[in-house]
Amino acid sequence: MRKIEVCSTSLDDAREAEAGGAVRIELCSAITCGGVTPSHATIQSIVDANLNLDINILIRAREGGFHYTPSEIDTMCRDIEFCRHAGVHGVVIGALTAEEDIDLEACKRMVEAAGDLSITFHRAFDICREPLASLEQIIALGCDRLLTSGQQHSAFAGIPLLRQLTTQAAGRIIILPGAGVNPQNAMHILTETGATEIHGSLRRNGHTDARMVQDVVEQF
Repeated sequence: MRKIEVCSTSLDDAREAEAGGAVRIELCSAITCGGVTPSHATIQSIVDANLNLDINILIRAREGGFHYTPSEIDTMCRDIEFCRHAGVHGVVIGALTAEEDIDLEACKRMVEAAGDLSITFHRAFDICREPLASLEQIIALGCDRLLTSGQQHSAFAGIPLLRQLTTQAAGRIIILPGAGVNPQNAMHILTETGATEIHGSLRRNGHTDARMVQDVVEQF
């Protein structure tokens, strides 16, 4: 069964994603700079709305790269603990070394903080030096899903690597294509990569648009 996850920044966005048929949102703030962790109040408002979709929270201490200081990692772990107690479905994490490899120690701390929450590794992957080796490390960390554009500016352009990642994953982790996804290319990306889930912002005038989400879902 094919599924769509929608990147959202507010309760209004989440309601539009639900109305369009999304199964999940990735909640963040500052979407125009790649997203950072949303406020606790925003998270709680969406949990309290009891929407018919899963809520995953982006855990990112700041914009501007994915190599974090010890204090930033501490902050992200505390945000994850808040999310666990707030009642969300999952968190979206990632950290790299200065050499752009997976920061295994930082990621292990975040995975441990997440407990039973679903874990997605985010697009920090798209600047990793060795994507195929990094995929194996992400699987070993216990992540359920990898959000990636195939190390290109868009998932459409990244189809070759996305296909390779899906094949290599062999069901051990969900490969979630994202970046530049729209109703015109979503089904092509899924078909060409073999992926079963896709991630998109699907926004109009700065907000999630239920019609655009529905236009993708109706192709499944």
